[in-house]
Amino acid sequence: MTLSRIATGVPGLDTILRGGLPANRLYLLEGQPGSGKTTLSLQYLLEGASQGESCLYITLSETADELNGVAESHGWSLDRLHLFELASAEAVLGDGRQQSILHPWEMELDGTVRLIQAEVDRVKPTRVVFDSLSELRLLAQDPLRYRRQVLALKQFFAPRNITVFLVDVLAGEGMERDAHLRSLCHGVISLERLTLDFGAARRRMQVQKLRGSDFIAGYHDFAICTGGLEIYPRLVASEHHTPFVGSPVPSGVAELDRLLGGGPLRGTSALLTGPAGSGKTNVALQYVWTACERGEHCCIFQFDERTGTLLTRAAALGLDLRPHIESGMLNLRQMDPAEISPGEFAWTVRKAVEEEQCRVLVIDSLNGYMSSMPQEKQLMLQMHELLSFLNQNGVMTLLVNPQHGLVGTMSTGNLNVSYMADTVILFRFFEANGRIRKAISVLKNRSGPHEDTIRELRVDEQGIRLSAPLEEFRGVLTGTPKFVGNESPLLDGARVGE
Repeated sequence: MTLSRIATGVPGLDTILRGGLPANRLYLLEGQPGSGKTTLSLQYLLEGASQGESCLYITLSETADELNGVAESHGWSLDRLHLFELASAEAVLGDGRQQSILHPWEMELDGTVRLIQAEVDRVKPTRVVFDSLSELRLLAQDPLRYRRQVLALKQFFAPRNITVFLVDVLAGEGMERDAHLRSLCHGVISLERLTLDFGAARRRMQVQKLRGSDFIAGYHDFAICTGGLEIYPRLVASEHHTPFVGSPVPSGVAELDRLLGGGPLRGTSALLTGPAGSGKTNVALQYVWTACERGEHCCIFQFDERTGTLLTRAAALGLDLRPHIESGMLNLRQMDPAEISPGEFAWTVRKAVEEEQCRVLVIDSLNGYMSSMPQEKQLMLQMHELLSFLNQNGVMTLLVNPQHGLVGTMSTGNLNVSYMADTVILFRFFEANGRIRKAISVLKNRSGPHEDTIRELRVDEQGIRLSAPLEEFRGVLTGTPKFVGNESPLLDGARVGE
């Protein structure tokens, strides 16, 4: 039997749910205050109203003015929704309720439930949001009576072909959830708001269960923006594969292409690692500019350097990127690691590949990306999945990774992604003839043969140049080379004082 599904109004959530929510079921939407429950609920109802459905918002906690305030902040109008406000049971039942032999809370609860049922029968909605169960729990006072009323509500809604959201407020991050309530509902969606030591609060969600239906499990980052929730489904690389030809990607510099056996292949990743200022970003820009000249779409995600500085530096090398940006061939994006979540970044990369047909992608740098999520284990898992996705879509990815230190022995710190990269290009400083020089070498290339030589790298107004192999030096990789021959391999043979 094929389940009939309905859209939630949040495209990312529909993707997680494999097409939407199974219709005519009861769902629990739970989360802490400020996690986005009301916004998601309104989006869900407004989506139904846009399809011509009758939609009802039952509020026991927020007033109609407060709901309209939320809607206005997103540019929405709630005119198409039915709002049923029960801010307090006193206003419903009047002052004479205590004359009964029943306890006041019994009258409040029973009267409130009866009014809700009467309103549902009057409006005849296909979508209902009940906000919130916390107020119903307070009215019931007794846990057994509360659960009986929730079960009664489920039985009331079941034959009426209504898809219901029951909203529940969790008091704290470690609050124990109601297992009985979860078992009653067809599905459970949890929203979380996390406060970090620095930067904006992070929000994430997960589908705890969806009875009889497949969904993408695990945590998914999301943000509340003007216009509602934007949910970024967790990337599953195995679900995305595009046929492609794994041809070499040339750089436009003959010596560099020879060093890499023709260039990195499409569908592979190259790690450019070395100290700051050793030429990593310049080499990446050379690949991007050449690809744009060939008519291939490229994307640079810039975490560290300002885009203005990057464009100025590229122009000084004879690589004018501005025309390619204006034509849409190059998408240069300034990323803020304090604001963006890893899930949002992965979703942005996915859109660049699938919608913009990006063929060469640069992440500069991995240290900036690491700042967006301090937990190293999760970072590595997400980066591994992201690289798998890019590889399966034929994208040549350049990862810029600054090492700790400038000269001598250096380390990658606590971020080691060299095992994930198909190609590793090492940049180093060395000193010869009284000058600081740069060296470049290829440590590994899974996609084919490569030179095992070490060459001098020069980056100046003439562009990127490579010398002949530095056969007359020893110890270049350690940063403390020893000169054992003549200086003819160097790009300028000038001696000190000449």
